[in-house]
Amino acid sequence: MDGNGRWAQRRWLPRAAGHRAGVAVLTPLLEAAGEAGVKTLTLYAFSTENWARPVDEVDTLMSLFLETARKKVPQLNDRGARLRFLGRREHLPESVRAAMREAEDLTAQNDRLDVYIALNYGGRSEIVDAARRIVADGLSPDEVDEATFSKYLYAPEVPEVDLLIRTSGELRISNFLLWQIAYAEFYITDTLWPDFSREEFFRAIESYASRSRRRGGV
Repeated sequence: MDGNGRWAQRRWLPRAAGHRAGVAVLTPLLEAAGEAGVKTLTLYAFSTENWARPVDEVDTLMSLFLETARKKVPQLNDRGARLRFLGRREHLPESVRAAMREAEDLTAQNDRLDVYIALNYGGRSEIVDAARRIVADGLSPDEVDEATFSKYLYAPEVPEVDLLIRTSGELRISNFLLWQIAYAEFYITDTLWPDFSREEFFRAIESYASRSRRRGGV
């Protein structure tokens, strides 16, 4: 969800205003996902690299997450969405971890749409953490294949990514779901995240549907 800061700067607003504007996109996006028949949606909210941002911006993002959790989680629950979180939770403030647990518990029985929030997430970190757990469990090399490795990821039940949408014209992966995007299709748009509309989401789905996915075959 890139472009919040640039969106704010172009309007001579503080970066925090861009992050707040980005939050406003979530409700129409989730509604559009439900209409399109999407079953799983993952949002990259805060990466392991984002700690390098100015302290006041990081603090604002954490506060905004708590504020958003209070307002949006009950709404998502009413819509039948199940929330899960990906990332290294132990490095997050306890208030944030508590809000994550509450959101997961509240929505645990929902089944209309699985929404995963990548928070303090990094694709390399996930792979390293999975390897550490495999070693800790004492598996031998012969016991480790792709299916076994997948079981040690943060959320083993998450399906492989079909479509990765990248806003604000960025052309890099940015350490996002490195294992899961092996055969993902990409949709890249110059639109900044706060301006990303349900109409453009549908265009991304249409673009994906028009492609031939051969996965190495012919």
